[in-house]
Amino acid sequence: MPTYSFMDVSASMTGPTGIIDLGYGAANAEEGITVAMAEAKNTMTVGADGEVMHSLHAGKAGTITVTLLKTSPVNKKLSLAYNAQSQSSALWGKNVFVVRNSASGDLATIRSAAFQKQPDFANAKDGGTVAWVFDGGKVDELLGEF
Repeated sequence: MPTYSFMDVSASMTGPTGIIDLGYGAANAEEGITVAMAEAKNTMTVGADGEVMHSLHAGKAGTITVTLLKTSPVNKKLSLAYNAQSQSSALWGKNVFVVRNSASGDLATIRSAAFQKQPDFANAKDGGTVAWVFDGGKVDELLGEF
């Protein structure tokens, strides 16, 4: 019987302000790391006579969301990177993310990535989480096998 564990997940952001580890050991929240495509790859058009036409879309844009515990030291690293990169268009949108699961061989690469925004600044009874969302120009994924 296959077993999944976040302990097998490594992730990093490499960009003009350095490399930041985001996988196991970064004080990730239960939500972990999510990679999502921005649009469907296909549009199906149904004709008046019931015949169909498929349209293959070239877009590979998507998002990566890294959810950390409020107390994760990685929040400061990402905040410093956000502040530095947002100072110049020469630094903006040049991050690359690589997310791997060593047990299954899952691999996601997100290129031409930029911070979507500074995360919400929340202070409540419980520490909660901090969700960092990035827009990526090119998302490539390969699911492995457990």
